[in-house]
Amino acid sequence: MRDTAPTTQPAQFEVQDVSSFLNTPGAFDPAALHPLAGLNQDTLDYLSLDDSTLSDLPGNRSALPSRGWSDDLCYGTGVTYLAGLSIGGAWGLAEGLNRLPASSPPKLRLNSALNAITRRGPFLGNSAGVLAMVYNGFNSFIGHYRGKHDALNSVVAGGLSGMLFKSTKGVRPMMISGGLVAGAAGAWAFTRKLI
Repeated sequence: MRDTAPTTQPAQFEVQDVSSFLNTPGAFDPAALHPLAGLNQDTLDYLSLDDSTLSDLPGNRSALPSRGWSDDLCYGTGVTYLAGLSIGGAWGLAEGLNRLPASSPPKLRLNSALNAITRRGPFLGNSAGVLAMVYNGFNSFIGHYRGKHDALNSVVAGGLSGMLFKSTKGVRPMMISGGLVAGAAGAWAFTRKLI
């Protein structure tokens, strides 16, 4: 018996170089990739963002430029979490090494230090991260409600987030925590104005 199934050949494309492939109609539209990058120019040597377009955004003239509440939430929470984790880890290392006498075996001292690091580091990192998330939420809500982003928003958001953070401990710890976080937020807002 003879096989009569037709054989299929792959389609042949004539491409001399990359530019002929990229310039074929329907390949892609470079102007649609990002409106700030200037990709609709005839010749493209490098990507350049238009700085004048970005300078109109609130909060861009500071140590950590901000493009809005999502940047504040992601970067602020991440940086605060990592700072809390690092400080808590250092605190735990010092606590773990000082807990045992210097004559203890090295393995026992290492175990004590690692246990203290994993207890203090995540505790402080998670607490700072949650506090930063709540602060950024309050700050964004107040800024949206008031229609402007200024130092008053930061101080009020810091006070509210500090009070909410310690609200289950009673009125006195709640007020102390609110004052501390409001003071830290005010100091941060003041340093951002200096830059």
